Amino acid sequence: MTSSPPAALAGRREWTALGVLMLPLLFVSMDVSILFYALPAIGADLEPGSTQQLWILDMYGFVLAGLLVTMGALGDRIGRRKVLMGGTVVFAAASLAAALAQSPEALIAARALLGVGGACLMPSTLALVRNLFHDREQRSRAVALWTTVMAAGISLGPVVSGILLAHFRWGAVFLINLPAMALLLVAAPALLPESRSPVKARFDVPSAVLSLAALLPVIQGIKEIAKHGYRPLPALGIAVGLVLGLVFVHRQSRLTHPMVDLALLRRRAYGGSVLVNLLAMAATIGFAAFFSQYVQSVLGKSPFEAAMWSLVPSLGVVVAAPAAGALTERLDRGHVMGGGFLVSAAGFLWLTGTRTGSPLWVTLAGSAVYAGGLVAAMTLANELALGAAPPERAGSAAAVLESGQELGGALGMALLGSLGAVVYGRDMTDAAPGAPDAARETLGGAVAVARQLPPRGQDDLLSAASKAFTHGLDTAAAGAAAAMAVAALISVVVLRRDGEPAPADSEDRLSAEPAGGALRHADAEGR
Repeated sequence: MTSSPPAALAGRREWTALGVLMLPLLFVSMDVSILFYALPAIGADLEPGSTQQLWILDMYGFVLAGLLVTMGALGDRIGRRKVLMGGTVVFAAASLAAALAQSPEALIAARALLGVGGACLMPSTLALVRNLFHDREQRSRAVALWTTVMAAGISLGPVVSGILLAHFRWGAVFLINLPAMALLLVAAPALLPESRSPVKARFDVPSAVLSLAALLPVIQGIKEIAKHGYRPLPALGIAVGLVLGLVFVHRQSRLTHPMVDLALLRRRAYGGSVLVNLLAMAATIGFAAFFSQYVQSVLGKSPFEAAMWSLVPSLGVVVAAPAAGALTERLDRGHVMGGGFLVSAAGFLWLTGTRTGSPLWVTLAGSAVYAGGLVAAMTLANELALGAAPPERAGSAAAVLESGQELGGALGMALLGSLGAVVYGRDMTDAAPGAPDAARETLGGAVAVARQLPPRGQDDLLSAASKAFTHGLDTAAAGAAAAMAVAALISVVVLRRDGEPAPADSEDRLSAEPAGGALRHADAEGR
């Protein structure tokens, strides 16, 4: 058996192109959280109703999640750079429209259009990383940067928002996107090669509609139940979405050129990576809401101070991600990933000891540990999933991976949020049985009720609420630790190298050849 020639190494051009790709990724991920501080200013200016305010906040992520699979598949068919460029134009136009919006309806529509642009940009960036870096070690470093920038963007959103709002009108949080999108439009054609699947297949509109119709009610239903508890309508939406999801899967199994390759999902390297990424995002997003409220409402930090302190755990990411990549050169990748998830579980377990009087550094240390282990493991999972996907399916493979993360985030909010809420409600019923329902439902409700009480009653209620909320945080941290333990087990059992040959070797060799011939050759071999 002849050995495959080494994959072509990326040079300065490819690394510069990666830097260009990080621009849309950073700003798309920032837009998930950048409105957290801008909402009061928007409310004072546009005077939206409570329902409109929720849609202003949620519409972007809602549309983004629903269209990821569609746009990833579209990039595979018509060209990933083309979809990236189109998404850049849409994202820039939507940012300008949002900044100039004069009514809540206009801002909601602009946020929806931003979601369309973001859905074009996110899978395209990860798919193009797959096509730029054929050497596994270089691709691992590139994916590590991709994962770190995505996580950093979500953390930076509130900080950037706070800085801008201190000096400018709220529209500035959208206008900041424009220079980056302009630079991308100029640099992308010169630095990014076009890549697409060699298979000439028409875009499957019914599958695109089905994927959207399946994902949207599931994600929205989970978010509604997380916010308001069980209600029949969101539960029905989840059920309808799951049924439509089964119809979508059945359709994919019958198509010659499906939008989602079910055979790829059955590969341990890819399907297992999607699953552990889902668990990782469930733990991260599910716990993040507790951390933010704890720092602000229990420790008494301002929103901007809380946002700045939330950047400290990213220091763990800076250390852990490169260390995990280095360890994979000596140890089995699945074992390194399992170790990363166990480190993350240890960080969450540390946080189960949080108390109302705990020093801030205790919480930050635990957060740095869980964030470092989690992002290190997710980086390896992303790289493994991309390596398992044939180059001609890089767009749809990246989109499914990211859709799993979005679904995981929604599940984490619902499950961990509900777990913490149950503990909070039970403790408050025991500690303050005569308190109004609002105080026994949420910490925010207790703060609002306390403002109407005399000083002594105010202190007693806030003390009870803080202790109950911190107990809920501890319980949510324990749930997140359990999710990380499951992810570690999946990594060691399913994602170890033994028993499944690394699928990327031949594909890297093919993708190192001229694009058209290599992909045609891959198709001829039955990929």
